[in-house]
Amino acid sequence: MGNGLSPGLQRLIEDRKVARIKRDPALIAAEIAAAMADLEDARESLELKKPKWATIQGYYALFHGLRALLFEMGFREKSHHALLAAVRELYADKIERSLIQDCEHGMYLRQEADYGLKFSERGAQDVIETAGTLLARVKTILKIK
Repeated sequence: MGNGLSPGLQRLIEDRKVARIKRDPALIAAEIAAAMADLEDARESLELKKPKWATIQGYYALFHGLRALLFEMGFREKSHHALLAAVRELYADKIERSLIQDCEHGMYLRQEADYGLKFSERGAQDVIETAGTLLARVKTILKIK
């Protein structure tokens, strides 16, 4: 293809699951701020014994952190699943597979909490831990202190 994109990312673009955008530092900064706020809210919700909300907020910390990475590379996702797939393709050399799998598990836990009304304190803790790990990695990749 000669465009330097992986076949997986090229497929996401062709299937209109991911689109190119102009890189915007303000948009990236807003995603990081949202991620950090959601992580703090998730921790507070867990302390207040609200595991459903802690799970959902923890997941959105993950979501916004992943979006910051995608925006950094000049792409925007069309779905949550496409976001994970695109980050997996773009950052395979910077984010270990196990962390991406933990993010996928966080997505599953959020869907279960939100739509299935199935949630637990342990699940919320897992999502929050994953979000903290991911956001630390995102900040390192984006060179944010």
